[in-house]
Amino acid sequence: MKPFNVFPYDANIHFMRYGWVSLTIAALLVVISLGAMAVNSFPGGKFDASRTFNYALDFTGGTVTELHFEKPADVDVVRDAIERAGIHGAQVQNIGSRTDLMVRMQAGQGTAADVLKAISTAENPAKVTKSDFVGPQVGRDLAVNGLYAVIFMVIGLMVYVSFRFEFKFSVAAIIATMHDVVVVLGWFAISGHEFDLNVLAGVLAVMGFSINDTIVVFDRVRENFRSLRDEPKEIMNKAINQTLSRTVITSFVAFLSMLALYVFGGESLRGLAESQIIGVVIGTLSSIFIGCPMLLMQNVTKKDLMPKAKDHAELARRP
Repeated sequence: MKPFNVFPYDANIHFMRYGWVSLTIAALLVVISLGAMAVNSFPGGKFDASRTFNYALDFTGGTVTELHFEKPADVDVVRDAIERAGIHGAQVQNIGSRTDLMVRMQAGQGTAADVLKAISTAENPAKVTKSDFVGPQVGRDLAVNGLYAVIFMVIGLMVYVSFRFEFKFSVAAIIATMHDVVVVLGWFAISGHEFDLNVLAGVLAVMGFSINDTIVVFDRVRENFRSLRDEPKEIMNKAINQTLSRTVITSFVAFLSMLALYVFGGESLRGLAESQIIGVVIGTLSSIFIGCPMLLMQNVTKKDLMPKAKDHAELARRP
């Protein structure tokens, strides 16, 4: 496996020396992200949660129309035809084959008949196979359920890391993970890119990716403390260096996968890919520059870093 090491296993890059700098930058990113969400949520000085992000039809309600063409239809051509008909912001995507399309419109933008009139031509006539209306209440329910999913995942991750390590480790891991989530959400608040259920799924995936990277570093911290007599700061620095190749390679492969999805996945998957691309980059940086500095801020002692008694047998079996 040595040829696959991007960095030598015994590298000694002094990451912990820049702990306060990295935490300051992380705090600024969080403040900017929260500030963008707050500005969007208070248009004209009055709170309006529906303005925090550019919510898609999934959350706002609207019309979903499925159409069948006699010949394969180009999604971009259909989208342009709908725009020219005065129906703005509609989502168009293939479903199953190139002759079947689904069009999503915001409430009040138009009807299935309007869409059919705009896109059906003599050369390639279309017909409506299905048309449903998603009410605003359903959209609000989806938004609330999405919030519950995020809260449930945060609690679950904290409980898991608390059992796996110590409470201080779980605090540091959750702070690093929430930093990544807030920055991703801040990007969508600043950019105004559409926020739909796929983006929400991407945010949840970012949480899982981030916590996994952080746990790998923390596990190495714990094992090093068992075999080394250095100060906690040096132990954490060595743990980051020892896992650096693994972190970079894993993140790079994930980044390439998400980049391919962003380029070739089509409009419907672009939000998912975009959230995960940003999350992979920020999550990689947070596992290196935020997790261990947060441990030092909590004045982690030798007892906190020592493995639990039940883990001795498992650690002894490891190479």
